[in-house]
Amino acid sequence: MKQVIPPSARLRIISRIKTAVLEHHFSIENLDLNSWCREVDLQTPALAELPDDGMFEDGIRDCLSKLKSSHTDFYRNGRNPIRPEHTIGATLRSVTCFDGQLWMFLDVFEDGPAARAGISPGHLLVSVNGISANPPDVPVFRFGGEYELTVITSKIGEVRNVAVIVPQPKSTRPRLPFVEPKSLSHRMLTERVGLLKITFFSGMLGIRFSRILDRAFESLKAQGCDRLIVDLRGCLGGSLGFARLVSYLCPNRVPIGYDITRKRQKVGYDPAGLPKVRMPASKVGVLLRLAQFSIRDKSLVLLTQGLGEQAFHGHVVVLINEYTSSAGEMAAQFAKDTKLATLVGQKTAGLVLGSAIFDVGNGYMLYLPVFGWYRPDGSPIEGSGVIPDVVVDADPKSLIEGNDL
Repeated sequence: MKQVIPPSARLRIISRIKTAVLEHHFSIENLDLNSWCREVDLQTPALAELPDDGMFEDGIRDCLSKLKSSHTDFYRNGRNPIRPEHTIGATLRSVTCFDGQLWMFLDVFEDGPAARAGISPGHLLVSVNGISANPPDVPVFRFGGEYELTVITSKIGEVRNVAVIVPQPKSTRPRLPFVEPKSLSHRMLTERVGLLKITFFSGMLGIRFSRILDRAFESLKAQGCDRLIVDLRGCLGGSLGFARLVSYLCPNRVPIGYDITRKRQKVGYDPAGLPKVRMPASKVGVLLRLAQFSIRDKSLVLLTQGLGEQAFHGHVVVLINEYTSSAGEMAAQFAKDTKLATLVGQKTAGLVLGSAIFDVGNGYMLYLPVFGWYRPDGSPIEGSGVIPDVVVDADPKSLIEGNDL
């Protein structure tokens, strides 16, 4: 990387990072942030004089890694994300087959770049642009790029080349850059069993997602759905829209969990004394809530909306895996705790903190967790994940034959 930010600018960036961490960073373990800052101070002279901006960025990320929290990153505007699910719309798992280690496409998001290229779960990645792509090195894809992938598409080793085109991210609001996937899809599997696949809880506050979800449920119920599978495998998380999903799982208003800000964590709190709030059902409701909490601490207990009885109540299965994260985990944990659904699959990622983005100068952004999420009993999901009721792993042989559910 040729561009070099002068030492004086780097010092300002580091100072802003320290200030943001001290004021806003949320740690489940209640980390000693002053001690962290002293460690950063020891490394600051060397960071300021590094000959390459890439080395400076890596050094800052190394410092941030010692905060031991999810939703933490340091990047420059326009940076390409590391994970394939943020670019080509697919997750990868390392598997042993054909006498070696290969990346298997595990979750392939509907209508995403990988899916449009004809890639399906179970396909095996051989190379990218002619260069072998083997675990543990994760292949990198850039926004606006076009890639030729060589993939194995059958259990007997049939190989074909596909072209994957990665678009530019469309969102202009401050968040980690990624290609936003189609939020959900639905269909009937049998005359009575409906499938709801959720990849991303779209929209900043969940209102847009809620409307899409409502239409999906209306369609499923009109087709006689009284058994429901909610597929959260590979779910990237997203917005408050997850509260609308879990509201469909129970008839009454009950606590989903509660969030705690850094400020409230420092002074102490009693969960019983936190305000109880249900997700607003309209933009007007959102504006009223924003006005209400603009002058007070944002720690609160989130309630379901009380949507009444549904034909599928008592007959719900939720699918999860190691790529289910953030809001997807919050939904899954609620379903398990309340016994409103049976969880099937693999333990989730354990990445459940609310985040914000801070401009720290020279085009750099700091992505930082600013509040924690807790189950009603006071235990966190962050770092531990959600354990399924029934452990089932994806079978590569079945996936490559097109057998998933």
